[in-house]
Amino acid sequence: MPEMIFRVRWPDGQESDCYSPSLVIKDHFTPGEDYPVRTFLEQADTALTQASERVRARYGFACSRALGQLQAIRQTCTPFLNQPDAQVRILSFSL
Repeated sequence: MPEMIFRVRWPDGQESDCYSPSLVIKDHFTPGEDYPVRTFLEQADTALTQASERVRARYGFACSRALGQLQAIRQTCTPFLNQPDAQVRILSFSL
């Protein structure tokens, strides 16, 4: 199962690499696009949950790293949820 790293820029300008155990992330995000924080969070939740379930279907257990990444994304997004203009930019995908 191919893993993917997607690099994001948070509303405060910081950048980080996020992990997905599946290419499903490409179905939810586009490099170079900005997403309102709440939209980004919802799509990340859907994508990383799907990715974890793909791991479960193949190996018999959920992907704890994907679920951990989702938790980290939730924590990072929380301070920006009440800022209506806050955006998260998808910078790149890498395998």
